[in-house]
Amino acid sequence: MNEGGFVTPFAERFRMRVPVVQAPMAGGATTPALVAAVSNAGGLGFLAGAALAPEKIASEVAAIRALTDRPFGVNLFVLDPASPDEATVRRALDAIDPLRAELGLPPGQPLARYAPDFRAQLEALIELRVPVAGFTFGLLPAADVERLHASGSYVVGTATHVAEGIAWRDAGADSVTAQGAEAGAHRGTFIGAFEDALVGTMALVPQLGDATGLPVLAAGGIMDGRGIVAALALGAQAAVMGTAFLTTRESAIPEVWKTRVRGVSDTSTTVTRAITGRHARGIRNPLMQRLRESAQSIAPYPVQNALTQELRQNAARAQNGDYLSLWAGQGAPLGRTRAEGIGAAELMAQFEQEWRATSVRIAEFMR
Repeated sequence: MNEGGFVTPFAERFRMRVPVVQAPMAGGATTPALVAAVSNAGGLGFLAGAALAPEKIASEVAAIRALTDRPFGVNLFVLDPASPDEATVRRALDAIDPLRAELGLPPGQPLARYAPDFRAQLEALIELRVPVAGFTFGLLPAADVERLHASGSYVVGTATHVAEGIAWRDAGADSVTAQGAEAGAHRGTFIGAFEDALVGTMALVPQLGDATGLPVLAAGGIMDGRGIVAALALGAQAAVMGTAFLTTRESAIPEVWKTRVRGVSDTSTTVTRAITGRHARGIRNPLMQRLRESAQSIAPYPVQNALTQELRQNAARAQNGDYLSLWAGQGAPLGRTRAEGIGAAELMAQFEQEWRATSVRIAEFMR
């Protein structure tokens, strides 16, 4: 503990009684209720803003602020505008359309827009003056980092290996999230090949801290108090936990997704680009397997993501887990002991109790 009674400087800065950051989870899990519940319980809640139009980001932030007066964050994907050629879209749709037909959907069509305008999202974030601004998929220019600082935001970049952490440090980021290979959902790699960036959390956290000198947040495979203690022991200033919150009452994912997360084994997930065009870790299902059979037809992100979106939304409404993107991390089975439908505040209380109890046991062992 430091002089203020907080376990790390990052926790002290954001008045976090529990060194837990709720991961943003752009697959639809995060709601204002979830973000606020985590922040109110002494952690740091995070809104996934990547898929939202600027006005929706603003309304979600307003809803969070109505529920909590504590710090929270908003995360965006750093993306260039997508302008796919007709052949790329046609190849992707030729592979997706048979799946659409199985769900009673007509053949897919090219779209006018494949993702929200990142620059417009960024302008909204700056105007909203959110306490923490997080970024994934790319590197924000230093000038934009300076603008966020001027608006009062603390900037967190995402790194899957050391070179990315150094790039974020040089751009002026305040801290970096170390996204280990165990983490669920999309990989944040933006330098080099994806295959070379599957560094585990235990190896990545101390290397990023040593190389950058920045506060490091540990993400990937952390599901309970033992993981929080391990992350802090490696030098992280907080644990970033996503999969652990997927099955909470406040999470907005379909019930069938929650059920599958609670039923997985340690080998149930894999990393694929078949569903969205960008490598992501999720639970194997027919959607993933069928699209992987047409690997040459997969369009790059965000095009593939947009072209499979209606299919996945239809499956969600029908509670059909075979055609969802069931993002989850390798630690998912560790959440099986939690009560079904647990609230985020109760989960945070359990994390706090586990973390403190584990810390005491280790201290006693070291005497």
